[in-house]
Amino acid sequence: MQTFVYIDGFNLYYGATRNTPYRWLNVRRLAEVLFPMDQIEQICYFTARVNPRPNDPTQPQRQQVYLRALRTLPKLEIILGQFRERRTRLPLTNPPPGGPKTVEVIKPEEKGTDVNLATRLLVDGFKNNYEQAVVISNDSDLATPMKYVKEELKLKVSVVNPSKTPTHRDLEDAATYAKRLRRNHLIRSQFSKVLQDRNGRFSKPKSW
Repeated sequence: MQTFVYIDGFNLYYGATRNTPYRWLNVRRLAEVLFPMDQIEQICYFTARVNPRPNDPTQPQRQQVYLRALRTLPKLEIILGQFRERRTRLPLTNPPPGGPKTVEVIKPEEKGTDVNLATRLLVDGFKNNYEQAVVISNDSDLATPMKYVKEELKLKVSVVNPSKTPTHRDLEDAATYAKRLRRNHLIRSQFSKVLQDRNGRFSKPKSW
């Protein structure tokens, strides 16, 4: 089947590749491993640019190298949302006697991925661009647009859960087919350590 793949980048990273040797992930190869009988026509990768953190100041540089690697892949589009940090107060689990009951924290929030992914999924469906849509995420907010694709547009929509937690029930109900992302899929879907684009050669981040 003619297949479009929609990837929730943060959900994939935090669910499957963070703190593993498999962060240098070739998502086109991953799609081909997951759906070997289908024709992968387009991949849409949704993410946001991260900010440096005191304990990880080079995080943005590593992300940029990875996005550069993704741009070497054919028929792949990167759609960027926004990454914001806001100050908020949260209650302490065990506040000290006579001390404050809350603490101010900086809470990072990624904005736009679910809306951007849902919009693109539906627009491509309305245009009849695919026979099957594949959503790589375990975000239940995507269940409604997936259900619309299946029930109203009469198109197939599969979900691939990248996290170690069970696939959200709403996603399973909305999908034509549900899969789990396995370690073996990641092992078989890695970029070469050194890649080349029109700007020259570049390498997988050393800490990866």
